[in-house]
Parts: sequence; C-alpha cells; structure tokens
Amino acid sequence: MMFGTISAAALELGDFLFGLVTFICLMLLVGKFAWKPVTKMMTDRQSKITGDLDYADKSKNEAKELLEKRQGELKNTQAEAVSILNTAKANGEKQSKEIVASAHEEASSIKNKAQADIAQAKADALNGARDQVADLSVTIASKIIGKSLNADDQQALIDDYIKGLGD
Repeated sequence: MMFGTISAAALELGDFLFGLVTFICLMLLVGKFAWKPVTKMMTDRQSKITGDLDYADKSKNEAKELLEKRQGELKNTQAEAVSILNTAKANGEKQSKEIVASAHEEASSIKNKAQADIAQAKADALNGARDQVADLSVTIASKIIGKSLNADDQQALIDDYIKGLGD
C-alpha cells in the first residue's frame, strides 16, 4: 500500500514538475513569439492614439485661430458696412442740399425773369399808352388850335404831357 501512496505522491510531483516545465516553456515561447508582437502592437497603438490626440489638439487650435480670424473679418466687414452707410448718407445729404440749392436758384431765376417780363410789359404798355396819348393829344390840339403842328412841336407837347403824367 505504501507503494501506491508513494507512487501517487511521485505522480503528483511528476505532474507538478511536468506542468511547471511546460509552463516555463510556454512562457518562453509566448515571450519570444507573442509578447514582442503584442508589445509592438500596443506601442504602435499608443503612438497612434498620441498622434491622434496631437492632431486633434492641432485641429482644435487651427479651428480656434480660424474662428478668431473670421470674427476679426466680421468686425472689419461690419466697420466697412458702417463706413459705406455713413458715406452714402453723407452723399445723400450733399445731393439733397445741391438739389435744394438748385431749386432755389431756379426759382430765383424764374422770379427774376418774371419780374423782367413784367417790367418789359409795363414799359411796352406805357410806350403804347404814350403813343395813343400822343396821337390823341395831337388830334385834340389840332382841333383846339385849329392848325397842324409840325413834328418838333408835337414832340414837345408829348414830352410835356408825359412829364405831367409822371408827377
């Protein structure tokens, strides 16, 4: 019976040693063939993740710079729009003043022309009246005096009569 116990203990020890040797061999094989590729793969993955993070940071910074640039351009565009509006307003006011001044000038010109036309019509009317009065005066004088007047006498009578009208 003892032999069976020794043999079981020896078997257990043999199994243990076989398992231990197999485990060590397996570890050496895994270390040589699997560990290096897995480590390389993990290192590559870490490098890729680090690169992706760096790219993301770079993209974020570029986006931030682009945003700041666009905001600056927007401010410039708004300033330009305000400038254009102010210029257009100033030009509009200038044109409005020019139009009003032109209208006043034209109205003044029309008024002056009308006054000149009135003065001319008045002068024409006075000349016409003077001629009629002169003819009438000569006719009346001829009848009163009973004789014909020569041209110089007629002119003197007319001038006297007109002087009398002006007073």
